Amino acid sequence: MFTGIVQEIGTVRHLETTRSGMRVEIAGPRVTERLAIDDSVSVAGACLTVVGRDDRGFVSDIVPETIERTTLGRLARGSHVNLETSATPNTALGGHFVQGHVDATTKLLDRDAAGDGARLRFALPKPLARYVVQKGFITLDGVSLTIARLGKTFFEVALIPHTAERTTLGALRAGEAVNVEVDVLAKYVERLTRLS
Repeated sequence: MFTGIVQEIGTVRHLETTRSGMRVEIAGPRVTERLAIDDSVSVAGACLTVVGRDDRGFVSDIVPETIERTTLGRLARGSHVNLETSATPNTALGGHFVQGHVDATTKLLDRDAAGDGARLRFALPKPLARYVVQKGFITLDGVSLTIARLGKTFFEVALIPHTAERTTLGALRAGEAVNVEVDVLAKYVERLTRLS
């Protein structure tokens, strides 16, 4: 489990295709110093397992399911990704409960500057619309955000300057895709009401 509070922007330093999908090496020294082999790490919002590490970064394998469901299959050497180590009982819950289980991808439709921050408008994937509510939580590329505005086919989030500076969302351009994870509590409520 994660909180959606990004700890570092990492850089992809190597990618290779393997028989079981893809292997990625990511430079992120601050996050890596807290990682051990077998730990979970959020990479652009997707939960991956650390299979190797050195002083500068870590290695993870990406299976076909993750490649197909997320933006990780589009990574290239030099790509930037949001990183977060898994939560512990002592972790402050500054964001919300994030599993790292990406539900879909979506594209940035529009970006409006708001001082040093920004307001971002994304396409709302139809299968996820029922889980997205005004002022509710959403995770985009591993970043815990609040829905600032909700339409039938779009949603908007507001980035404060700090979030714009410390995550990849600050440099996101119209037409680029992000990973989306809706609030898991909404899914549990839906499931429980269907079983009642």
